Amino acid sequence: MKILHCVEFYYPSTGGAQEVIKQLSERLVKLGNDVTVATTDIPERNQSIINGVKIKEFKISGNYAHGFHGDTLQYQNFLITSEFDIIMFYAAQQWTTDLALPVLEKIKPKKVIVPCGFSGLYLPEYNDYFSKMKNWLKKFDACVYLSNEYRDIEFARQQNIDNGIIIPNGAAEDEFSSSSDNNIKKRLSIPKNDFLIIHVGSHTGLKGHKEAIKIFKKANISHCTFLIIGDKCDSGCWKSCRFSQFIFQIDPRMRINGKKLKVIQLSRKDTIAAYHNADLFLFPSNIECSPIVLFECMASKTPFLTTDVGNSKEIIKWSNGGILLPTIHQKNGYCFAKIDESAIILEKISLHEEYRIKMSNNGYKKWREQFRWEDITKRYYDLYLKLCNEI
Repeated sequence: MKILHCVEFYYPSTGGAQEVIKQLSERLVKLGNDVTVATTDIPERNQSIINGVKIKEFKISGNYAHGFHGDTLQYQNFLITSEFDIIMFYAAQQWTTDLALPVLEKIKPKKVIVPCGFSGLYLPEYNDYFSKMKNWLKKFDACVYLSNEYRDIEFARQQNIDNGIIIPNGAAEDEFSSSSDNNIKKRLSIPKNDFLIIHVGSHTGLKGHKEAIKIFKKANISHCTFLIIGDKCDSGCWKSCRFSQFIFQIDPRMRINGKKLKVIQLSRKDTIAAYHNADLFLFPSNIECSPIVLFECMASKTPFLTTDVGNSKEIIKWSNGGILLPTIHQKNGYCFAKIDESAIILEKISLHEEYRIKMSNNGYKKWREQFRWEDITKRYYDLYLKLCNEI
């Protein structure tokens, strides 16, 4: 098959959407398919083919609600005149999907959308967008939802749109089943016997870094390191997180208790090593669809604490690998951890090794059974084949 995946950002850019499309695209190439990714032109990318995946770059930004910048007609004409068998649009509310929506009927290949949660569903600036989305969704040959319980699939159900299929996110066996780097603590100057808590997420300002630091600071635990791993983002929270690290270093109360905060950027290999060496994952994110990091926790046998964002509650139900933190839900769709109550949960779970091991084993077993990218790619492949074979 000739497959086109459309996503706002792609490798070497990092993030959840980038990781999903990278995993799917490279694995579909290995299955013998011709795969192209349409994405934003970024300076860091200097290759037109990466691990067999062809890259088609466009100097475009924006979305339907806030406007577009760049040669939008070039992209729309590319879609309309394309000779792909399947085009998959990953995530609504970004230009590679939103520019396609008004011209869907002119795009000849089979069309699949993965909405990724409709994060702006409750925001007033998206009222017109979601009013039109009712009809747009019906024009796709299939809509892939990452969850059975989140707002995007509920939106479709309310509109009686029946072209949906559920395919969850996952984590890669070839990444997480390799032997872990047991020297990662030493290389990062983390005491060998410290209880290690990690958070993985770019500094967008929406991954709950602020709340996570407050929870960690409030929790009555000692000889513990909280490692925040994430890339810098424009107008994000990197500077404030690094300032919090400085405050921890000079706070005598933290030094007496042996509590340390490290805010750092790591390679993918070192990030996976941190997962394997962590005792706990703390993830009080503010908004998600289906957090890949929780599947990576399952794959690395890392128990997790998470806010009730996206389908985190459903992932816990599937895996029994984590605990839901008390969460405040705002009308605009954003969520915030209750700091005091979350700190108490962190205290208790840090002292309960037996329960952490139980969660670790539960999550790992379920990941092996259902949530490996190797298996998930096959589900996308089967969907694509089915659509292509329809008369």
